[in-house]
Amino acid sequence: MTMVRWERAADRTAVFNINARAFGRPNEARLVDALRESARPQISLVALRQGRVTGHVFFSPVRVDSGRRAWEALGLAPMAVEPEWQRRGVGSELVRAGLIACRAIGRPVVFVLGHPDYYARFGFRPAPPLDLRLRRPEFDPAFMVTELESGALRGRTGEVRYLPDFDRFE
Repeated sequence: MTMVRWERAADRTAVFNINARAFGRPNEARLVDALRESARPQISLVALRQGRVTGHVFFSPVRVDSGRRAWEALGLAPMAVEPEWQRRGVGSELVRAGLIACRAIGRPVVFVLGHPDYYARFGFRPAPPLDLRLRRPEFDPAFMVTELESGALRGRTGEVRYLPDFDRFE
């Protein structure tokens, strides 16, 4: 059984290592370190299996510039699971718990850049047909959004901008 809880300072080394191993490079691990310092609000959760940290998910603010006025949402990134625990439901538990936390802090819109088949099970759908886009259209096939409250996206469009830390650790 997976237990999900807020990340603690004592989890940081494990979280760094999980992100580095899951992505096969340190960029996402360094991104998490940077986001801890810059992202407000932030949601950082860990999954535990057999008493050890086996996964991590981070949500940070995104700004959506509609031309008339900007509005804020959250972005799910990164999400990582220890390679030997992948495909065992750890990631799903992290995403579900994270979306509940997003709604609890009053952020009913969440974006993700990820595998469409995976994230669709959590209510994410393609963002570009809703006139929600990134500066880089090559990411459109994997750019998705979900509303955690019915109607949260009504009348909302624009260019989604992640925190500058994302550009530093691409």
